[in-house]
Amino acid sequence: MTATPRTRSPADPLLVAIVEDDPTTRDGLATLIGGTPGYQCVARYGSVEELLRSGPPSRTDVLLLDVNLPGMSGTEGVRRVRERYPAIEVVMLTVYAEDDKIFESICNGAVGYLLKKTPPVRLLDAIREAADGGAPMSPEIARKVVTLFRKTPVVNDQTEPLTPQELKLLQLLSDGHSYQAAAERLDITVNTVRSYIRNVYDKLHVHSKSEAVGKALRSGLIV
Repeated sequence: MTATPRTRSPADPLLVAIVEDDPTTRDGLATLIGGTPGYQCVARYGSVEELLRSGPPSRTDVLLLDVNLPGMSGTEGVRRVRERYPAIEVVMLTVYAEDDKIFESICNGAVGYLLKKTPPVRLLDAIREAADGGAPMSPEIARKVVTLFRKTPVVNDQTEPLTPQELKLLQLLSDGHSYQAAAERLDITVNTVRSYIRNVYDKLHVHSKSEAVGKALRSGLIV
């Protein structure tokens, strides 16, 4: 069964599934999500294999996926999930910010990467950000992603100039700020931030926040 993209109105709850092998952590996440208005925990699994066997509910928006799992790891699991259920956005959860696993998970299709110590409010914001097309990351993870992209060779191609406001937004995102935090810093709405990000993607010919930040760093647009 393939997860079906859905048209979600602001009144619809975000439908979230969880893959986490530790029962206490798994139940805690389910309680947080299920007990928060605007969110609903639709499934929980102890392994990627369990999820792939049963399949997630067909209208799942976001999957929270533990990195270190028994059997198939989360870094490999995200690739399998994205291949089979491309409509689901995958956010990785980890205890440690390990460079190789961050890089592998992002390359395999994860849209976000959070430390498990992330405060509950920020975790909920990150779920919504992922569902809305963003790429939520803990500040420590974002810095490591920046470092990884700085090591990537520069590719010279023609890009449309970014506006000062778009550059300011990219700088804030590279520093690990969420869409909401960036909106507050720039004194604009979150919807305006998303509009700016879409423009940035088009101008830089990229498809994700990580790509945009990486390209801007390599091009010297931000520091």
